[in-house]
Amino acid sequence: MKRKNWGTILLTVFAVTGLISLIALKNDIKKNIDKPADINAGLTLPAGFNASIIADNLGGARHIAVTPQGEIYVKLKGGSNGKGIALLHQANGKAEVKSTFGLGGTGIYIKSGYLYASTDEEVYRYKLNTQNEVIDPNKPELIVTGLLNRHEHEAKAILLDNADHLYVNIGAYSNACQVKDRTKGSPGQKGCPILDSAGGIWQFSASKPNQHYGDGIRYATGLRNVVGMAWNTQDNQLFVMQHGRDQLHDLFPQYFDVKQSAELPAECMYAIKKGDNAGWPYMYYDQIQHKKILMPEYGGDGKKEGGQNAINPVAAYPGHLAPNGLLFYTGNQFPAKYKNGAFIAFHGSWNRAPEPQKGYFVVFQPFKNGRPSGKWEVFADGFAGTAQQKASGAALRRPCGLAQGPDGSIYVSDDSRGTIYKISYRK
Repeated sequence: MKRKNWGTILLTVFAVTGLISLIALKNDIKKNIDKPADINAGLTLPAGFNASIIADNLGGARHIAVTPQGEIYVKLKGGSNGKGIALLHQANGKAEVKSTFGLGGTGIYIKSGYLYASTDEEVYRYKLNTQNEVIDPNKPELIVTGLLNRHEHEAKAILLDNADHLYVNIGAYSNACQVKDRTKGSPGQKGCPILDSAGGIWQFSASKPNQHYGDGIRYATGLRNVVGMAWNTQDNQLFVMQHGRDQLHDLFPQYFDVKQSAELPAECMYAIKKGDNAGWPYMYYDQIQHKKILMPEYGGDGKKEGGQNAINPVAAYPGHLAPNGLLFYTGNQFPAKYKNGAFIAFHGSWNRAPEPQKGYFVVFQPFKNGRPSGKWEVFADGFAGTAQQKASGAALRRPCGLAQGPDGSIYVSDDSRGTIYKISYRK
């Protein structure tokens, strides 16, 4: 019997093992190369689009505004010690902090040579030079003071039109105007006194200093809370995204199971005109039945229709996704289908359990002739991290603000880790 050549056998084993390892390594590399999330800063995007992280770790980056020169103003929610607004300068694919100033909050907007910004109780503005840089960051001009802040839905989103009007969201300091807020079975307050001072959009002069809350006009009512709003130039009209009410099953389990409570009510897009009433707290919109439904606090059972005097939404989305940003795309960089359509930044849910949490993405809503036309689609996803992080609500990042750059790219802010994304299209 021949003796085994153990040296040859060992060399053969090592060679085969090495070959297998090399193949596995090549496959891993190929997977990473092919995986769009790695190419696009962790985001999944439609074909032809690419994303990059241009700034990170800024803090609670809420709404953003981009100048014609490509500089970025970022409103920081928790800003303190003169660091409520960050000015970022873009160069070589990154955006570095050039300066910080002002107070923390949510709203920021550039219009007619001024940078407007909001805290939870005020709106003020800074004069800009010809390069759209703030001339004196230490001397803002106070435009509105005394805005209601009851520490629930207190963020003040702001917007300006082309007729010297300033619009401010005053969120309702309640879930559904119950006698005892968020208490099982508690009925709704008669006449909902909250609507006298909150739950709507207020209009002020954009150029008159030292206005008080009481000087404003209640432009629209029946809106529980609005963080995302934008001006549609196609029909010269205000559009807003409402955060729908919470806890249908928790508060009225006799009418709603946990699955219904996770999906309802819709997060709604409204086209707003002066004097409009969107119906909160007396009704909600059911995107499954495609009906306005009477709130259980006011005698509803999930089936009775209500809100006969309330306007209809122009588009509706799954419940609890928290739409915090709205942008009408007017650039020319993206394909033609995106022109004049709307991008919506959904901050993500917290109250869909035991169903998985959802959202944490940017969607695109096609428009035609100034109105939604066709089904919405997820445009950018992956902000939350892994599927498990998303489902549990432990999202790494949460989209909040949207802005369009001078080259037609769009920017997305994240108020969890303070990340700014730039999304462009490769022609």
